[in-house]
Amino acid sequence: MRLRGNSRLPAVVLGVIVAIVLAGCGGAAYGSGGGLTPTPVSGGAGGTGTSVTIQDYAFSPQTLTVKVGDTVTWVNKDAAPHTVTAVGSSALDATPTGLFDAQLSEGQTFSFTFDKAGTYEYECTIHKSMQSMHATVVVK
Repeated sequence: MRLRGNSRLPAVVLGVIVAIVLAGCGGAAYGSGGGLTPTPVSGGAGGTGTSVTIQDYAFSPQTLTVKVGDTVTWVNKDAAPHTVTAVGSSALDATPTGLFDAQLSEGQTFSFTFDKAGTYEYECTIHKSMQSMHATVVVK
């Protein structure tokens, strides 16, 4: 017995299934060198939120001043991947390097709550040769 109708139906169904599976895999968060993964909030109780834009291979603003308890969110608007990696801190009892380390693809975000006063330097380890890929968060 021969079925009538569209003989391409199985291919269309297969295409829809593949698209659904691939959509589920897209945007997966991943860390850099065993660091934190993008998006979670780390640290103490959150205060007001503030953001840093990563665009045109630069952190903007280069220096950001926030209060203790504020959460800073980095947003990668570049097509290239970037990291947000702590490289120094004047905060007491804080680890100068390794405090935070996240790799962001285009459109991904990373948030960190600063629970101690101090000056926190960070960079994109992928593009650290560029001055615009170094920045500072001052926590008062």
